[in-house]
Amino acid sequence: MNKKKLMQIINRLKNTKVMVIGDIMVDKFVWGKVSRISPEAPVPIVEIEKETHTPGGAGNVAVNINALGGNVVLVGAIGNDFVGNKLIEDMKHKGVDTTGVFRDEMRPTILKTRIIAQHQQVVRTDREIKGKIPTTIVNKILYFLEKNITKVKAVVISDYGKGVICSNILKETVKLAHKYGKPVVVDPKIEHFLQYKNVTCITPNLQEATVGMREHDVPEGRAFVHLGQRILKKLKCGSVLITQGENGMTLFEPKDRVTHIPTVAKEVFDVSGAGDTVVAVLTLALATKANILDAAYLANYAAGIVIGKLGTATTTLDEIKEKIVD
Repeated sequence: MNKKKLMQIINRLKNTKVMVIGDIMVDKFVWGKVSRISPEAPVPIVEIEKETHTPGGAGNVAVNINALGGNVVLVGAIGNDFVGNKLIEDMKHKGVDTTGVFRDEMRPTILKTRIIAQHQQVVRTDREIKGKIPTTIVNKILYFLEKNITKVKAVVISDYGKGVICSNILKETVKLAHKYGKPVVVDPKIEHFLQYKNVTCITPNLQEATVGMREHDVPEGRAFVHLGQRILKKLKCGSVLITQGENGMTLFEPKDRVTHIPTVAKEVFDVSGAGDTVVAVLTLALATKANILDAAYLANYAAGIVIGKLGTATTTLDEIKEKIVD
């Protein structure tokens, strides 16, 4: 790893334009403290001190890219409701292009609420309607994709299995990306794992890689290497980056090239959202013509920062630079 080279890549990230297509949601955090148990049931009473809202899913990928100085075009679907309105308002305030976000009148904006007391998550509630998005929305996304893909340097497919990434959108995205020479990176969902063919890179965590390839047990040692190589061959993709939380990540490339990248995190506080950070940094780097190995090393530095933060977090170019020279 050449730290000087990584610094050069970082300096190219700003203003690089990337399209993020996927399931957009909102992460709500209710922060409080617990000092007693409810007399009505054996559950803690959380005294609320504050509430925060952050974009989640594909929205969090977009925010990560934005925090790194990149320009983002966000594509997906939300509900015609207050949560969706607030999300669009927040995105526009950050400078994210939301002209590719379409309203689905039939279901609400996905909202995940986490109640946290003394830095511990007490419970999570989800408000969503699962299933495929309407054909009218699919057609709007496809039309937007065709008209705007030449305006970006790379594409992220952020699949949370909520209905936006259907076979039509997936196939057309990859087809257009190949046609115009744009790298396409996938943050996968297990249910669709075998459909992500011919992409530039797929970034599953170890659980997603294992179950996605229909394995029963999490592999170790040589079996783990074999798993990564099987994914590479099965999906005919350019590379596979398997993230492993506090154990870092491993990059699989053609010709049996396997590179393990240890984590640079000094402490692991919260791994939620780290996958969004990895795919954001990786894609931005590839968009600047960095090779996949350098892009993976850069993404690992970014992941090492966000897993040391609580909740859905992002990092900045200055933080990554500081981590590299540390």
